[in-house]
Amino acid sequence: MKLLLIEDDKNECDKFKEAANKRNDVEFVGITNSAEEGIKLIKSNIPDGIILDLELNEGKGNGFDFLKDIRKLKLKKFPKIVVNTNVRSDSVYDYLHENKVDFIFYKKQTNYSVNAVINLLLMLNEYRNGDNNDKSITSNDVKDDEENLKIISEKINKELDLIGVSTHLQGRKYLYDSILYLLSKESDDGRISINQYLGSKYKKATSTISRAMQNAILHAWRVSSIEDLETYYKAKINYETGVPTPVEFIYYYVDKIKKEL
Repeated sequence: MKLLLIEDDKNECDKFKEAANKRNDVEFVGITNSAEEGIKLIKSNIPDGIILDLELNEGKGNGFDFLKDIRKLKLKKFPKIVVNTNVRSDSVYDYLHENKVDFIFYKKQTNYSVNAVINLLLMLNEYRNGDNNDKSITSNDVKDDEENLKIISEKINKELDLIGVSTHLQGRKYLYDSILYLLSKESDDGRISINQYLGSKYKKATSTISRAMQNAILHAWRVSSIEDLETYYKAKINYETGVPTPVEFIYYYVDKIKKEL
């Protein structure tokens, strides 16, 4: 996976370079501390994923400038974007999700690491590549086919029930809708993110929706037996947190159900 890093902290840049040198699944096609230079690197290298720092105090511009400028590019394949930041603000996070950011890492959170950032981008990229090669769902007009939609809906609810995601929690509705949306033709063009879709449907802030989904997952991991969780949720989980993030959770089930269908 080709990655672009826009970061003004030299120590952080060194950590990402060191991590990439130890792996054979990613390479950095560009590293810069300038939002303007980042746009130029996209045009010349076409990365699959971007790691973006919001506050480029030691460089030119900032992450907001970059997100504004990248929207002006007519890219055939829009890269996955993960933001790394020391900023912790619901209004900022809402803005980022509305502007094609796939995930936000708060640098001071306990489970933050450069490898966690890289692994998340790999997961998101793998899902997108699977979409391109797997025609079992997207090419069969799932959205308009009521029978297929019913089958998918039943599968999602069954999977959520198996690991104890309670039906009385609002977060379950958001998780269900996210999985269903990504399995439907409606999400094929990638112009509307999960957060934009849920925010428009429920008229709530993306931060509120994200917290509700995380709470629903936490509840399941508290009340369900370890045996059930290990049997029905086989994705790797960050050992420091012990539970998946909403993004990890959602894409795991999207991939699992697609393979079953």
